[in-house]
Amino acid sequence: MRKDLIIRHIGLVILLNAFFLFIATLISGLKGESAFIPLLYSTLVALIFGCFPLLFVPRFDDLQTREGIVIVVSGWVVSCLIGMLPYLLWGGSFGIVNAWFESVSGFTTTGSSILIDVESLPKGLLFWRASTHWIGGIGIILFALLLFPRSGTSRLTLIRSELSDISQRSFRAKATDIFRIILFVYVGLTLLEVLFLTAAGMPFFDAIAHSFATVATGGFSTKNTSIAAFDSMTIELIVMFFMVLSGLHFGLLYATITGRRENIFRSPVARYYLLFLLVGVLLVALKLYVSDYTSLGRSFREAAFQVISLGTTTGFATTDTAAWPPLTRLVLVYFSIQCACVGSTSGGLKFDRVLIGLKSVKKQIRLFLHPNAVIVSKLGKLRISQEFEFFVFAFTVLYALVIAISTLIISALGIDLETAASAVIATLGNVGPGFGDVSSLGNYASLKSAAKMILTLDMLLGRLEMFSVLALFYIKK
Repeated sequence: MRKDLIIRHIGLVILLNAFFLFIATLISGLKGESAFIPLLYSTLVALIFGCFPLLFVPRFDDLQTREGIVIVVSGWVVSCLIGMLPYLLWGGSFGIVNAWFESVSGFTTTGSSILIDVESLPKGLLFWRASTHWIGGIGIILFALLLFPRSGTSRLTLIRSELSDISQRSFRAKATDIFRIILFVYVGLTLLEVLFLTAAGMPFFDAIAHSFATVATGGFSTKNTSIAAFDSMTIELIVMFFMVLSGLHFGLLYATITGRRENIFRSPVARYYLLFLLVGVLLVALKLYVSDYTSLGRSFREAAFQVISLGTTTGFATTDTAAWPPLTRLVLVYFSIQCACVGSTSGGLKFDRVLIGLKSVKKQIRLFLHPNAVIVSKLGKLRISQEFEFFVFAFTVLYALVIAISTLIISALGIDLETAASAVIATLGNVGPGFGDVSSLGNYASLKSAAKMILTLDMLLGRLEMFSVLALFYIKK
């Protein structure tokens, strides 16, 4: 394995961070904030470490798959390390563990936070915090390829290493086209949401920060009470609309926009996913109406926002779900595990895998009745091989195993089971809020440092879909 090649590519990733750090520095400088010097120093550090490999390491036009995997995983970890620098230098609530937690949560688009008073942060630091979502949402490696384009097999290998296998299958496009599709949809959705939110009365800076978080399905807000702070039905509807779109397959969104046949309206995955969301909203709304709320309209308003927010792994909030009835919380936990579709910025198990699992169960029942039958499962027009069914099954088992082990460890640290389990599910799924002490309008500040470190590992495992991380242990030097 060529270590100099890996270092060179990681340098590109660091320069990507330096670019957004520079913008945050400009914002802080123009406003004369206390975060200016911390952001300036962080920018210089990122610039030096990013440029150094490019100056002294020769360029390579070919890249092996195992090298691509190392670059992707290392790129994410290094970005998180760079991302914690402004927090550490600024101080406040940010010690080493808290700065690492906030940085990892941002880049993995988890949206969990240790901040009790978000609004006390300077605008420059808030912009950087929002930027980590936007960089991580499209994928750090893909974003680096945008700013620093490469030719040859390197780009193709990195795109394949960044995207999950199931996502590549679902795109039905060449690797070079996948990059263009993701970029077009991602930037387009962001710009549109900024325009809509600004027109709805949200301040321009807040509109940018919340659009970064929505399209990246992240959840970092500039307000202590998240979207509830704006108390606007119009803003909530806009955010819900873009959360749903950001949870759908970007390839399908692109096909729908360009008038192609294989679009959202013809996709069984999109139809069933939206149907599941609708059923979830109805269940929660009716339970809230029967149990706690006198207004059916208010029940549907809050149920729709929370189900969509958690079901797309965005994590925004308009109310504190910790006080909701047990049934509603169980529904929200389910959506925190299932989450949205592959090919989107969403985390979690992914609805496509859930649907493949259901089809596999149906297939096994039919085989039980007709042992000699030859049955092939399909996801739309995509044939699902038996090997791929095994892969989905293995991923699901591993996902459940990580939840169980992480919950056990965190519970052993003296944290109650509801908080521990929901925090693990929320961080592994890159959802953000859980229940108990980490509910939708709460935060992770009260958790022990060891618990925060475990949860950051879960965030990275969830964002990289675990197999990329585990593959590192099988790669020979």
